[in-house]
Amino acid sequence: MPDLLTRFAALPLWLRGPVLALLGAVAALGQAPWDMPLAMVAALLVMFLLPAWRPRIAFFNGWAFGVGYFALALHWITQPFMVDAARYGWMAPFALILMAGGLALFWGGAFALARASGGGKLALVTCWAVAELARSLLFTGFPWALIGHVWIDTPLAQLAAFVGPHGLTLLTLAGVAITARLRLWSLGPAVLVALGWWGLNPGPAPTPDAAAPLIRLVQPNVPQSEKWDPDLAMRNIQRMLALSAGQGEGPTRADLVIWPESSVPWIMDQAQSILQSASLAAAGAPVILGIPRREGDQYYNAMALLDPNGAVTAVYNKTHLAPFGEYVPFGDLLSRFGIHGLAATDGGGWSAGTGLSLIDVPGIGLVLPLICYEGIFAEEVNAVQGRARLMVLITNDAWFGTDSGPYQHFALARLRAIEQGLPLARVANTGVSGMIDAQGRVLGQIGLGQQGALDMALPPALPPTLYVRFGDAPVHLLLMIMGLALIGRRLRQVWRFTVDPIGTGD
Repeated sequence: MPDLLTRFAALPLWLRGPVLALLGAVAALGQAPWDMPLAMVAALLVMFLLPAWRPRIAFFNGWAFGVGYFALALHWITQPFMVDAARYGWMAPFALILMAGGLALFWGGAFALARASGGGKLALVTCWAVAELARSLLFTGFPWALIGHVWIDTPLAQLAAFVGPHGLTLLTLAGVAITARLRLWSLGPAVLVALGWWGLNPGPAPTPDAAAPLIRLVQPNVPQSEKWDPDLAMRNIQRMLALSAGQGEGPTRADLVIWPESSVPWIMDQAQSILQSASLAAAGAPVILGIPRREGDQYYNAMALLDPNGAVTAVYNKTHLAPFGEYVPFGDLLSRFGIHGLAATDGGGWSAGTGLSLIDVPGIGLVLPLICYEGIFAEEVNAVQGRARLMVLITNDAWFGTDSGPYQHFALARLRAIEQGLPLARVANTGVSGMIDAQGRVLGQIGLGQQGALDMALPPALPPTLYVRFGDAPVHLLLMIMGLALIGRRLRQVWRFTVDPIGTGD
């Protein structure tokens, strides 16, 4: 094996690059909807076993591996451009190339820095984990398809309640590095994983409490191409009204009815009759729905809470907007050249709200509202003041087609539930909608591309997790210590070379 890897590492770049990209694509099979974490582990192991080369070569190795990984894991990024193919279709391949190549720079930089530090496998673990943290935070952040996410559909995801998503990534890289160090014949890491798999398994969900509030999730399944069509708007509303009244799976009165993101295609102050109809269909239960709202010359992607009369009693404006989707950086300038956000209005698009905050829903308690993209940011969810009883995430994944994107988005919602120790109701326009309990178990769901209503008893909340109490601070501290250790080691190497440059030992 070492000889084979040495010969591979000596191949010219034009041969080595495609093979590394293919290996990266194998690693991406660990993400949803494939959920093959061992594919990720095997691919990472090969990267840790590659011989050390100069930083420039190390950068290329990490970058090529990243290109293949992100190209497959994020290939759904082309789908939004095909909703209006005549206008945006030409951008699709460029978006994928730029996304994969750009995110891969983080991995290439990690490999180069690890090699330059001379720290071996420990350096690669540290630099790679820092790179994943950096891409989660820099340039508004994009913590999608993190290395640690491959465990979401396994019992090991329960570790997120202790260490969060970046801790999962660090543990994954460290475990692979230890395996590489001990060589493939060591069973120690495999035994530890097996024990963790067994010990962390939460088992089946308990029987729902008969006195628990009943929550109705409404999935209208409106294709994105029809969502904003004025000729179809009332048809879509009537569909949601019927589902809200229990003409799906729920024959009884719900205690809360939830519609998806932007389910009402009119500005809030122009939609009072629709809001009243929604409350009437819900038989007086509170309704949460997505609706655009205007405040002066600002437009917001909002979530509204309705009382039994259809009056808006609470509003949350989406805070973390998707760049180039809901707003375009420097949009007023770029709009002059015909560049607009895919889901945005002209110019700068949607305006951002003031931050995540809890809303009080009668009969339920405090609810943490999340709209679409916001559900992928663990540190922002964790920064909310106060303790919710339930997280409600409304989204419109119709933009992402019927491929991997909606499944990956749903998986991230499961991870947020584990981290917070809270149930999460996820309601999507075209799916996947579902109720997730505080340990990430999916208690019920409406599949992708299906229309329906799902009644689910509100699962219990758990006490605040260690991640809730400490957030990412322990992982940040550990990475800082590991980084300082690498710097100290490098300084010692430089000192020894300076004192004894030819290695005489004198």
